[in-house]
Amino acid sequence: MNEHEDRFLRMGDVTRKTGRSRAAIYRMIAEGTFPPQIPIGARAVGWRLSSVLEWMESPKDYHEKCAKNLQKSANGISKM
Repeated sequence: MNEHEDRFLRMGDVTRKTGRSRAAIYRMIAEGTFPPQIPIGARAVGWRLSSVLEWMESPKDYHEKCAKNLQKSANGISKM
């Protein structure tokens, strides 16, 4: 998927696509094992389709990938 095909999904779309309940999604976000929501309006949030698809490819590895990316980002900042 290229960046021009990416779009935002609302909660109903995310639950249908993943087969997970709303409560399970928010629990996984709190645990760092699911992509966090992004504010898309004053009172609206959404998830990037690309992030949800990445999670769906390897749900068990998602937390590990995110932790590595955060560590790389932190290392880049500390070198400045």
